[in-house]
Amino acid sequence: MLPSRARVRRHKAAALTVIVLLCLGCSRDTRRNLSSYIFDGVPAPPDPEKYCTAWLAAKQEKSGEVKKAVKEHGSVHPPYKEKRCKDCHDTSKAGGLLAPTKELCFMCHDTIVKGAYGHAPAVSGDCLACHVPHDSNFPHLLKEEKDKICLSCHKERRMAQGLHDRVAKAGIVCYDCHNPHAGNAQYFLK
Repeated sequence: MLPSRARVRRHKAAALTVIVLLCLGCSRDTRRNLSSYIFDGVPAPPDPEKYCTAWLAAKQEKSGEVKKAVKEHGSVHPPYKEKRCKDCHDTSKAGGLLAPTKELCFMCHDTIVKGAYGHAPAVSGDCLACHVPHDSNFPHLLKEEKDKICLSCHKERRMAQGLHDRVAKAGIVCYDCHNPHAGNAQYFLK
């Protein structure tokens, strides 16, 4: 049988282990509340509204030239522009979003994929394959210019390669003939 001191130490270690394991499964707020209960001097979390506003201000100050380019040629997501972060973000959830990434855009853009044929990234909710969520130097919050965005994935030889070569030389881009999300015609032709 263990002496009483060793037994007490073992019980304390077991209790501490249980507390640590419980905390790993807790939300950020619960972990903070528990740690502030056990330890003195745990700082209060920043107010989410002030934190987002401060982050946005720092980002805008840091990227003044990018903002100028966005104003001239690019695009800004209206909720981001209007500082309506809560339209997409929820700081109390893991990941910080109201819904999983693959479902988030469909909360507002629920009719973007319509038609008998759907483009795989759009249908699966992989909007971030082509778009950025806040602001872009390109129209429609695209990651690249609209004449290059499709080619970032579609490197295979086109079925009508001669036609595609001729229209590309004329300055016609994929988006001019194909709907990038879905359509009723095969190959999403407009």
